Amino acid sequence: MDSSCRFPNYRSSQTFRMPESSRSFLAQMEIRAAVTGPLVDLSFGVKDLIDIAGHVTGCANPDWARSHPPAVAHAVCVEQCLQAGAVCLGKTCADELAFGLTGENAFYGTPLNPAAPDRVPGGSSSGSAVAVAAGEVDFALGTDTAGSIRLPASNCGIWGMRPSHGGVSVAGVNPLAPGFDTVGAFARNGETLQRVMSLLLNVDPLSTVSGRLWLLQEGFDAAEPAVRKAFGPVLKRLAGSFPSREISLRSIDGEAGVSGMDNWRQVFQPIQWAEIWSTLGTWIESARPALGERTRRNFELAKGLDRRLLPAALARRERYRAALARVLGPEDVICFPTVHAPAPLKGSLGLDRTQGDYFPRVLARMAIAGICRLPQISLPAVEVEGAPVGLSLLAAEGNDAFLMAFAQGVAAVLDD
Repeated sequence: MDSSCRFPNYRSSQTFRMPESSRSFLAQMEIRAAVTGPLVDLSFGVKDLIDIAGHVTGCANPDWARSHPPAVAHAVCVEQCLQAGAVCLGKTCADELAFGLTGENAFYGTPLNPAAPDRVPGGSSSGSAVAVAAGEVDFALGTDTAGSIRLPASNCGIWGMRPSHGGVSVAGVNPLAPGFDTVGAFARNGETLQRVMSLLLNVDPLSTVSGRLWLLQEGFDAAEPAVRKAFGPVLKRLAGSFPSREISLRSIDGEAGVSGMDNWRQVFQPIQWAEIWSTLGTWIESARPALGERTRRNFELAKGLDRRLLPAALARRERYRAALARVLGPEDVICFPTVHAPAPLKGSLGLDRTQGDYFPRVLARMAIAGICRLPQISLPAVEVEGAPVGLSLLAAEGNDAFLMAFAQGVAAVLDD
């Protein structure tokens, strides 16, 4: 396919060439619905979990693509962007059926992480993150259920936002775990992310805001030593610019006997797996699709879940959510490294997510926003072992506009 495209009203109608080597796109196209609007100067990619009219939403799995018809309408989030003047350049790669966190796809390959080519980009919104990081598009739409925007944003050294659950329409988006599914975006800077997410959330963007930083004790303590060391100067700069104090999850969830953050994962994961199997299990069992080995094992774990665990997990989820809501005020922002370690080297994780501690440690961090329905932004912060590690900021549920404005203030401090 010829990757050269010419767009009217796009950056003086210059020729735009997508690097084939990035493997970020599964299908390339040019779709423009409006020539004016708040996003008129921007191009974007769409995760292959999100409908584009006339194209099959393949969910990054060949058997799913072969067994499903083309979409009859754009997903609402795509329509919003097109009607705002942005031009869509294509469908981006992902982990199969969005059930993964590495960004490695057994059928379509692994999109190349521009910030650390020897490391995985993170998933499941891998192609969207890579397309933005590589400069192929100005922003990209992704989904985030268990970290699928926040993790690749951190790994690729860009901005990524998971909005408050339910804040952005998921109509036209293939579900994974509906109780946690969100649609968000990637961008290379906070200003572009704010423009896009304000549109999707239908909120007015805020300018400068004041707020308080809560430094999450477990978020820093549970990180690898090299990550903690790299964040030392960051914390000093932030503490000198914003009112800040430490806070512990144990003081919120009341489970002082549980170490670190893993009790949040233990609440999140069974609910997520139960929803995934209820959503996709019928198709997996009836179609018996070809799956990559890691994806197949993930579905086996979801199928094999002891559902007797669910009542207790659901009760704890509501207790955690209510406890955090009581202490997180409208000007409070929780802060911690997005990940405990830089992105793993390609091929280093093995195939079974039950082996090793990488996946549990990642999910423990991602579970906070999922359980409590919070908006979360990961923005570029430090470099560890030659790879980026992002800083995460979380705000109260529904406080997305405040979080976006506050994050730009944090970025200005870090860039100063």
